[in-house]
Amino acid sequence: MAYKVEIHTAAQKQMLSLPKEAQVAVALSIDRLGNTLRPPRVKKLADSGLWRIRVGQFRIVYAIDDEAQLLTIVRVARRREDTCKGL
Repeated sequence: MAYKVEIHTAAQKQMLSLPKEAQVAVALSIDRLGNTLRPPRVKKLADSGLWRIRVGQFRIVYAIDDEAQLLTIVRVARRREDTCKGL
């Protein structure tokens, strides 16, 4: 069953700042996440309850609420050491 996908305002701004090719790839990945919440090679981030997937050199960090059937995109960022800090 497909989950509803929400994107935080900050994640929308981050996504719009990416190059056009990356925006398309990230948008397609987010669309697929609504149907496959935990695709292969997904990583659960320790202690935060968030999940992370790779899209080329970019990362999508998201939260899953199974009760509300809601997937929330928290951050879209280039892969760096601080991509997942502060979440």
